[in-house]
Amino acid sequence: MKLGLLGGTFNPPHLGHLVCAQEACAQLGLDRVAFIPVFQPPHKEVEHDPGVGHRVTLSERAVAGDERFFVSRVEADVPSRSYTVDTLRRLHESSPADELTFIMGGDMAHSLPTWHEPENVMSLATLGVAEREGIRRADIMERLAGLAGADQIRFFEMPRLDISSSAIRRRVADRRPIRYLVPDAVADYIATEGLYR
Repeated sequence: MKLGLLGGTFNPPHLGHLVCAQEACAQLGLDRVAFIPVFQPPHKEVEHDPGVGHRVTLSERAVAGDERFFVSRVEADVPSRSYTVDTLRRLHESSPADELTFIMGGDMAHSLPTWHEPENVMSLATLGVAEREGIRRADIMERLAGLAGADQIRFFEMPRLDISSSAIRRRVADRRPIRYLVPDAVADYIATEGLYR
């Protein structure tokens, strides 16, 4: 299977995440995309974290009904900071026949040289990089030129959607509507559980 991997805190997941997964799936010829909520990201704290259990449930609600997408607990079940390279190794061990594509934004791709074992990341998965305004493909390729495997990067176009999880959390805290920014099932869960108030 050609499997795309979209990692993140998903605090909460929003339509931008779903559009990114859809465009990667369509443009890179992927069979499915796994949403991978992290237990704790390696380089930052999760702001206003309702807990990984809620973030997994929110992600499951976000992808429900779309057969292309599913939620993997490969990072959520590791109760510590998780590096991408370790996650990719676990996925290779569990499903060695899968072709992995790690999906990321251009800003993340630009920072790849500072990651833990970046060349091993690229040896374990193809990078699928969403092109957005602000960071050009040429800038990313120049930044990664010295890394083995950089020539295997695949780019896909991503429509500009100015939606962020932090803005959604602020809207909830301010009692402003979030419908049409997140799937209805996500909005319903946030309201029912009283998240981000």
